[in-house]
Amino acid sequence: MQHRHTLAAAAAGMLLVAGIGATIPAGASSAPARASTPPTIAQVVNARWGGHATFDRIVIDVRGAVPPVTVRQVSALHYDGSGQRVPLAGKYFLEIGLSPAAAHDDAGRSVYQGPRLLKIYLPTLKGIALTGDFEGVVTIGAAFDTKPAYKTFRLHSPERLVVDVAHPVGCRT
Repeated sequence: MQHRHTLAAAAAGMLLVAGIGATIPAGASSAPARASTPPTIAQVVNARWGGHATFDRIVIDVRGAVPPVTVRQVSALHYDGSGQRVPLAGKYFLEIGLSPAAAHDDAGRSVYQGPRLLKIYLPTLKGIALTGDFEGVVTIGAAFDTKPAYKTFRLHSPERLVVDVAHPVGCRT
């Protein structure tokens, strides 16, 4: 008989636990709430520049984490996809590539608010252009009259890539 009372008490306990569990609202959870997720691919949203005493700076603003970056000197700038030459005056050019990245959202709408093609009058930086948003690669080109000596680094909050280009020795601003 004692065995039946134990089984009955265990069954009642299980029913009670199941009943209590059923009264907890579906939205209640012990798991932490998920924050809004960043874009699945980094989005390049702006390119800006500034002149300083000894260098000119290019800043590329990114929504999401800054992806891997390549910066290379090229003899001319060309638009990705078409291959057409970018009409920026200069003798030297840097091609800055971010990949994987996009300058558009999932619906194909541009999220890039920076210059598409712009002449600039700084000691080293003479122009900047968005040269590509093609197959997961965003490229930005920069034009110079002298061979650019540069360094790159990332800054956070907000996420951005920085390219500092030293002024030539003896250059006055």
